[in-house]
Amino acid sequence: MTQEHSGDISAAAIRQTIAEAPRIVVKVGSSSLTTAEGILDVTRLGAISDALAARRLRGHQVVLVSSGAVAAGITPLGLTARPRDLATQQAAASVGQGALIAAYTEAFGRHGLGVGQVLLTAADLNRSGHYVNARRALIRLMRLGIVPVVNENDAVATDEIRFGDNDRLAALVAHLVGAGALVLLTDTDALYDGPPTEPTSVRLPLIRGAQDLRGIRIGGSGSLVGTGGMVTKVDAARIATGAGVPTLLAAAGQIEDALAGADVGTVFAPWGARPTSKRLWLAHASEPEGTLVLDEGAVRAVVERGASLLPAGIVALEGAFAAGAPVELVGPDRRAVARGLVAFSSDELPRLLGRSTRWLGEVLGPHYARDVVNRDYLVLVRR
Repeated sequence: MTQEHSGDISAAAIRQTIAEAPRIVVKVGSSSLTTAEGILDVTRLGAISDALAARRLRGHQVVLVSSGAVAAGITPLGLTARPRDLATQQAAASVGQGALIAAYTEAFGRHGLGVGQVLLTAADLNRSGHYVNARRALIRLMRLGIVPVVNENDAVATDEIRFGDNDRLAALVAHLVGAGALVLLTDTDALYDGPPTEPTSVRLPLIRGAQDLRGIRIGGSGSLVGTGGMVTKVDAARIATGAGVPTLLAAAGQIEDALAGADVGTVFAPWGARPTSKRLWLAHASEPEGTLVLDEGAVRAVVERGASLLPAGIVALEGAFAAGAPVELVGPDRRAVARGLVAFSSDELPRLLGRSTRWLGEVLGPHYARDVVNRDYLVLVRR
């Protein structure tokens, strides 16, 4: 579905698409799996597992992206609240991840289904080769009849290289496995036009695009055990719908109705064509290793005409990078306009800047008469 047609689709049609999708990704947050004290609630976990098992047994494939490892480790470590320092968070995740996957193994096992634990860090998806390997592993697990349970590997992730929440991870996984829908389960039953606690706030059953979000007050994390919040869920929905994946935000307690296509929660209409894995990785998972500063003409060519980046339009570069590395493209005002894979290393580029490809070919040889960033390996970013 293209952006210009996203406004023509109804909420009911999107819900039906989600209900019938042969492969879905479902994300559940810490607050939906634990008590207020941070103890893993096996009853809640069991109810979610039962609903997903029923879906799987009807012939649909399911990937579960589950938070809860840190929260599940709070009580075993004798803590009274979620730790604030990274080292203790990692210790809690190490202890809690075992308890979490054991609970899922038992819950799905009651239905004769097996689960496979897949722990990822942002670094795993920052590298294109790792990104492909993660996709291969997840798809193979599903074809073997296993329900993959994905979580960020909090035990080894650092503040500098982490997803920060599982909402963004779930959106990336949805594209990674070619899912037909993304379902984000939380402790809030929908997106509202104001704080849900205010009596004047109204549920928004359908979001067709960015225009429907203007003027909406979206708060942060309301949970003592989670790291996300409504902001991260809306951002995840933007990533998924921009890649053509319809998304539903609903309360974890509404999971059966949500999966059945009932009028619960908020659905986000897909508007973008599904990009290649390389483009999605570039836009949302890659970590730029350097920066190319463009002149105004090059910015217009890249942004407005969808052109490749030529050496003549680059005025400066920053960082050290090899050929093939992801780099950020910024305008004269230093605002990012695109991200792409660079064809030359930072050692080769300086003598090419500002030169035409014809001049480079005649003086330096045909190897240099080419794009610095080809449009097939370039994605625009929101300004």
